[in-house]
Amino acid sequence: MPALSARVGRTELAATFAQAARARALRAEGHDVISLSLGEPDFPTPAHVVEAAHAAARRGETKYPPLAGTEALKAAVRRKYLREQRLDVPESRILITNGGKQAIFNVVMSVINAGDEVIIPAPAWAGYEQTVQFAGGVPVFVPCPQEKGFILQPEALDAAITPRTRLLLLNYPNNPSGAAIGPAGLEAIAAVLRRHPEVWVLSDDIYEHLLFDNFNYATLAAIAPDLAERTVTMTGVSKSYAMTGWRIGFAALPPALVKPCTIVQATATSGVSSIGQAAALAALEGPQELLHERAAAYQARRDLVTAQLNQIPGITCHKPEGAFYVFPDISGCLGKTTPAGRLLTSDADFTAALLDEAHIGAVQGAAFAMSPHIRISTATSEATLARACARIAAFCAALR
Repeated sequence: MPALSARVGRTELAATFAQAARARALRAEGHDVISLSLGEPDFPTPAHVVEAAHAAARRGETKYPPLAGTEALKAAVRRKYLREQRLDVPESRILITNGGKQAIFNVVMSVINAGDEVIIPAPAWAGYEQTVQFAGGVPVFVPCPQEKGFILQPEALDAAITPRTRLLLLNYPNNPSGAAIGPAGLEAIAAVLRRHPEVWVLSDDIYEHLLFDNFNYATLAAIAPDLAERTVTMTGVSKSYAMTGWRIGFAALPPALVKPCTIVQATATSGVSSIGQAAALAALEGPQELLHERAAAYQARRDLVTAQLNQIPGITCHKPEGAFYVFPDISGCLGKTTPAGRLLTSDADFTAALLDEAHIGAVQGAAFAMSPHIRISTATSEATLARACARIAAFCAALR
């Protein structure tokens, strides 16, 4: 048989997909499964956004799109960056991508050579590690434990940087913990980065609008303008506007990365769906009240889930500042046996048993480089979350 490339051999599919597939299989067998494994809003795409896409198709906007994005959408993204992140980014430095994931891929492929190190604060979305490994880089996880609010500490960052470090990936609000970092925390990180001018930074702000309790949102390039020449600020419409399937992300690029990232995108996918870009334009330029309404709904769900989980013996759960996840520590449940006779030695054992025996889908913390935790998505109704928490409580109470 012909050989395969080394890059596909060193990259695995995310555990979230495996958990979702197992949940679907159990449902097909007739079980009442509550799947809380995927990070996808349960709200619909706004009606005016769908109508804008329909209108664009009827106007004939169905041809090959410009490689870097339509001029109309890039102009709207520029206004969005200025309005919401206090970044004045010329349209020539804005790249529209096939979801936020391609923006990350473009950057990693542009700056990482084989053996280069990429610092990833943990817990972290699994896609970062996969992309770095695909490019031949070395993921370097810096633990950010629950007792530190899952926030990257400047001294830990400084200790992790070596002569091989080429990139720092920041993601706040964070997937999977929901932790957010304010201006003071970002300034402390910036102080470390100023001592290491060889390190690029990618700030993944995809959950920027999903913040709670009037949290003071900021992004690194605005807090530290002197680092803007080596900082990529990436976001998109997937999470905030419930548009995951439209696959529209965008990146504000430093001048030196505009051409490299454009080359990567041209090689991999070329331009982004013209219909999707019309939809994203409508999302950015249309009514914005829904952002506050949906953030309030997610906050209520967070309050419900954290309150119930923290009442369960063996579980402790940080109250996240944003996103739509909780990331409880389940260490107090390990070393015990389920009613079906399964010994729980890890968070992977816990989530497997929770799905098979209680029919609740969650993702093991090991998939996010931090154990023993589990990630629970709160992107579903309060009634469903209450049912799920009751099942988790019953499952834990039955452990012996």
